[in-house]
Amino acid sequence: MAHVKWIGGFFGLLSGGPIGALAGYVLGSLIDTVIDSGVSPIKGEYNGEAYDESVYETMRGGQQRHNNVDEGARNGFLFSLLTLASYVIRADGRVMHSEMEAVRKFLRVNFGEVAVEEGVQIILRLFERQKIEEAHQEGSYRQTIISCCRQLRASVPEAQRLQILSLLAMLAKADGHVVTEEVNALREITIELGLTESELNSMLGLGSTTLADAYAVLEIQPSATDDEVRSAYKRLVVKHHPDRVATLGDDVRAAAEKKLKQINEARDIIYKARGM
Repeated sequence: MAHVKWIGGFFGLLSGGPIGALAGYVLGSLIDTVIDSGVSPIKGEYNGEAYDESVYETMRGGQQRHNNVDEGARNGFLFSLLTLASYVIRADGRVMHSEMEAVRKFLRVNFGEVAVEEGVQIILRLFERQKIEEAHQEGSYRQTIISCCRQLRASVPEAQRLQILSLLAMLAKADGHVVTEEVNALREITIELGLTESELNSMLGLGSTTLADAYAVLEIQPSATDDEVRSAYKRLVVKHHPDRVATLGDDVRAAAEKKLKQINEARDIIYKARGM
């Protein structure tokens, strides 16, 4: 599975705004860490500012470019995912060891072994940023996240926003349970991303074997007719088709394929219950 380069190289709208500002903070923090550790830097440039290329080499694990992958969009997608994940994970005001283990498992399963340390280091620095902002003004990091979501809503295609929401829901469930604070954070993110609560409930229901969750996955009520069930399923296949996120890399596409497989499983549960 492809290694990931979590920050740097953003192109287009995500290079500025609140997401770009957070990326700059994390990048600066990582550079300071490398300098303090005595690693010999290799100079480069990021948004017109000098940076330490050894940071990127450490983080991307020698990643090579892949055909048909939009590197700028991919980097923006991955960093945005971690930014929103940092808010969901710390929604209850604390970070448990079990939650960080769930983060490591999530990164390992979806993005490969090299991504584990890369992603964790960035999330830890985002936690630091969250504490700094909240020390100055309560709720200020929440406003930062809202601004990030609005930036994504204005500049990122719906299919990519849906995939971010899907991965956030998967991460929230990774430790075996989803607390109320995490659901509230996910709901807030969903609205600010320009998505719907039924779409969030659909993502949270993926992987369940209950009939109630199967209906939630298809975004319909149990009272729906058979024709409405079929129509809902076809609509979801189009909306969540892996081809719509293929330019973000094989690992992101694989996550979308898993999501579509789970949508198919929800459909099968409903079809079986109805004798369709």
